[in-house]
Parts: sequence; structure tokens; C-alpha cells
Amino acid sequence: MTRRFFPMHRRSLLAALPALLLPSVPRAAAPLRIGAIGAGHVGSTLGGLWLKAGHPVMFSARDLSSAQAVASDLGPLARAGTPEQAAGFGDVVLLAVPYGALPALGPALRGILQGKVVIDACNPYPWRDGDIARTAQQQGAGAVTQSLFPGAHVVRAFNSEDMSTIDAEAHRLPPRLGIPYAGDDAQAKQVVRGLIVDAGFDPVDAGPLSAARAFQPGGPGFEADLNATQLRGRLGL
Repeated sequence: MTRRFFPMHRRSLLAALPALLLPSVPRAAAPLRIGAIGAGHVGSTLGGLWLKAGHPVMFSARDLSSAQAVASDLGPLARAGTPEQAAGFGDVVLLAVPYGALPALGPALRGILQGKVVIDACNPYPWRDGDIARTAQQQGAGAVTQSLFPGAHVVRAFNSEDMSTIDAEAHRLPPRLGIPYAGDDAQAKQVVRGLIVDAGFDPVDAGPLSAARAFQPGGPGFEADLNATQLRGRLGL
């Protein structure tokens, strides 16, 4: 059998061809400072993924020592502060607390969050969060969160999957896990889209903030564990 050898430059091009054929997905243009309101499972998991992508993250918690412990484990780009400090630090602010904590955070942070991109990863559960969760179930969590932080550009994202799934599936081989996001501000959505990619997932634009009901608890996109193409089909996009 005659063996054929390609010149090195041609072999390199052939090896790169699959990547060239994949649709390009915009990434976050530059490192963004991220303030995490909450340093539990959600905040530490997402913050850890963004730190690996080069984004500085400030973690916060009611107990500052908890945020300091998380930051100390995650390297030199991680730091800790109060919720007010994290909100001021972030170009983008992640809400990663029980939904029932949001009404108290609203008066404390709404002035700081004016004009900022706010990622709402919180889910309403009436058994845990009380009346505000029942309101969010009826009106949609996105709309209720936006009402608590007027002037912020709220985007619902990263609430649709358990953090154990997020941790296990980040940066898997294609097709990657699809992450839905929804918001009313186009520029804010573009920022969040880039952060979804940087965290290791394929973003799925579900539409305006009202559409986020489709991937909150009880919706067809909640814990769907699908790739982007499958998720679009599930959401009817």
C-alpha cells in the first residue's frame, strides 16, 4: 500500500478544518469584573468558571468570612467583599442567592446596580421563599426580579441547570450543553452570551425577559440537559 504524506502546512489546515466549519460564537470581548452576590454553590461554581476564563470575581455573602474562604480557594483573580462592595466592583453582577433574599437586597443595591448588567440565576420556590416566590411563579421570575432592581439590565441565565450539572458539563466536547438566557436589553444580552461561552456552554437566546418563564422551575426548559439545537426545539425557538 502506498502511503501518502501531506506537507505540514496542509496537515495543519486539515486538522483545523472542523473548528473552522463550526459557527462562530462571540466571546466576552475583554476581561469583565464580576460581582457575585452570594458565595454558595451557585456563586462559587459560576465564579470559578469565569475566573478560569480570566474574569476577576468578587464574592460576597452575609458572612464575609464565607466569601473570603471561597475567594482564597480560587486564586489571585478572586476577592471577597460585602454585597454592596461586590455590586460596586462588578461590570456585571451575578445574583446567586435564594429568591426570597431578593426583596431585601433590592433597596440595598438598586442604586449601585443602576445601568449595570445583572445576571439573575435565582429560582423561586414557595416552600423556601414564601410570597415573593408565588408572585414570581405567577408573573415570571424575570419580571419580578426586574421590578426589584429598576434601572438594572436584568438577564435571566444559569438558573435552568443544577450547579452539579454546570460543573460537570462545562467545556465538554461539542455539542456542548445549551444554556438559555432572556432579557430586554440587547447589549446586556450580548454580554451575558459571551459569559455563557466563556463558562464553557452554548448560549440559546430565548427572547425577552418575559420568555424566561419557559426555563424557570416548572417550565419546559428547566433542567432540560440538552444541547443548543435540542434546547431550541424544546423551547419552540
